[in-house]
Amino acid sequence: MTATPNQEQVIDYDKYLDFVYKTTSAPSTDSNVLKERIDGLVEEGSADVPRLITAAFGLSAEAGEFTEIVKKILLQGKPYSEENIFHMKRELGDIMWYMAQACMALDTTFDEVLKMNYEKLSARFPEGYFDVYRSENRKTGDV
Repeated sequence: MTATPNQEQVIDYDKYLDFVYKTTSAPSTDSNVLKERIDGLVEEGSADVPRLITAAFGLSAEAGEFTEIVKKILLQGKPYSEENIFHMKRELGDIMWYMAQACMALDTTFDEVLKMNYEKLSARFPEGYFDVYRSENRKTGDV
């Protein structure tokens, strides 16, 4: 399916759906397998599944709401006004609420997460400033 710049690439939709089906994990397609996975994690005591789910869904949704406001300001002419700044701050507050859920689920604190982030970025950018090359070409283990 390689195409040259002047050649239009056609993808067979049914073949693509078959590919998606085959490359999807069982817990993603079968609610009984998902329930078994969740029950196993809960029984092990290794994960606070309800809080992880709450945090993951909530962070994604609230980040989307924040992004929607920014998108409308930058791309659709919405004013950068006190009202919209207030709205973005409120969405950041919602993000922080879900961040707290994630911290509780992971038995950590905001301080520990901030420290880990600082250490990761300090190792990536040892001169103390952003560098495009280092941003795109990371050392093994730098995620």
